[in-house]
Amino acid sequence: MSRTPEGAPRGPEQLAEPRHHRAEIVYGLVAFGVGLLLASQLGSELSWQPGTIFVRQPGFVATLAVAGMLVFGAFELFFAWRRNASGRGESMLGEIIDWLRAAEYAAWFMAYVLIVPNLGYLPTTLAFCLSLTLRLGYRNGRTLGAALLVGLATVIVFKGFLSVKIPGGAFYELLPDGIRNIMILYM
Repeated sequence: MSRTPEGAPRGPEQLAEPRHHRAEIVYGLVAFGVGLLLASQLGSELSWQPGTIFVRQPGFVATLAVAGMLVFGAFELFFAWRRNASGRGESMLGEIIDWLRAAEYAAWFMAYVLIVPNLGYLPTTLAFCLSLTLRLGYRNGRTLGAALLVGLATVIVFKGFLSVKIPGGAFYELLPDGIRNIMILYM
C-alpha cells in the first residue's frame, strides 16, 4: 500500500488507473499490418540454404523478428480493441497527432543525411547538434557548448576510433590543399 505525502496510507480506490488511449488500436493495426507485409516477403527476400538447420539459416533472425512483430502486434491489437470496446479509452485524434510530431525528428535525420555529402561530416554534425538543441528550447551558452562538444565527440569517435568511412563533403573541395586533406581524412 502506498502512502500520501503526509504519510497516511492510500487505499486502492485512490490510486490512479492507467490511462489507455484509443489510438493504441491504430498502433496495433499498423504493427500487425507491417508484420503481415514483411512476412509475405520473407520467402523472396531471404536466402535459405538447403541442408542447414533452421537456427543457422541466414534469414533466421529476420524471420524471428517478423514473427515477434506479428505476435506482439496481434496482442496489442486484441488488448487495445478490448479496452476500447469497454469505453475506457481516450480520444484517438489527439494521440495520433502526438505520434506524428515524432516524425519531425525523422525529417531532421533525413535532412542530416542529405546535407553531409555536401557540407561534410564535421560541419553538418556540429550544425545539427546545435540546431536540435535550439529546437528543444535550450538557449544558455553552457548547454549550447555541451551540444557542440557532443557533436565533436561524435565525429572523433566515428572517424577516429571506429574508422567509419564517411565521404568528404563537396564543400571541402573549396578549401586550400592542406586543410582540405585534413578535413577529408579526419573530419
